[in-house]
Amino acid sequence: MTDPTLDLGPQARIIARLAEGVTDAQLADGTPCPRYAVRHLLDHLAGLSIAFRDAGRKDLGVTTDTGPDTALPDLRPGRREDLPAVLDELAEAWRAPRAWTGMTRAGGVDLPGEVAGAVVADELVVHGWDLARATGQDYAPDPAALEAAHTFLLAAAAEPGRNGGEGIFGPVVPVPSDAPLLDRTVGLSGRDPGWTSKA
Repeated sequence: MTDPTLDLGPQARIIARLAEGVTDAQLADGTPCPRYAVRHLLDHLAGLSIAFRDAGRKDLGVTTDTGPDTALPDLRPGRREDLPAVLDELAEAWRAPRAWTGMTRAGGVDLPGEVAGAVVADELVVHGWDLARATGQDYAPDPAALEAAHTFLLAAAAEPGRNGGEGIFGPVVPVPSDAPLLDRTVGLSGRDPGWTSKA
């Protein structure tokens, strides 16, 4: 699964930089993430950062028990301003070796710590791409987080029912085997690597 020495800090800082680059005029724009406008995506990033911060700390409760699809997230007051600090706290929580061991919970699902670490790496990498594409920003994810996300999504793609779109992700989008790792990862997540805001 994911290397327990993976530092989420570099990828968290990339997300914070991307969020800072979003203008107010872009908040209603669409994203590659189905149903989400930019404002929804920013709130989702804040919410998942809080949930996985607490999952890493094994501080289980309301933040870790709420499923991601209970309601469409919308940008709450202060969320944008708080996002960099919450991302830092997320990364710090997953620097503790105990975060990667034993059981934890996120999104209302009990799962091993190392799986939760892989999930959050994937969330940060793929949603970073979503945000960058939607807002016209350059994006080069942290190589270690990208590798972790790709490994996780390869395993998820092999799960029964995935090709029919019955899993937690949409159907895999075919991408050439010699394409850049980011494009292959995005395709495995059910997104078209060629997506643009004009699409």
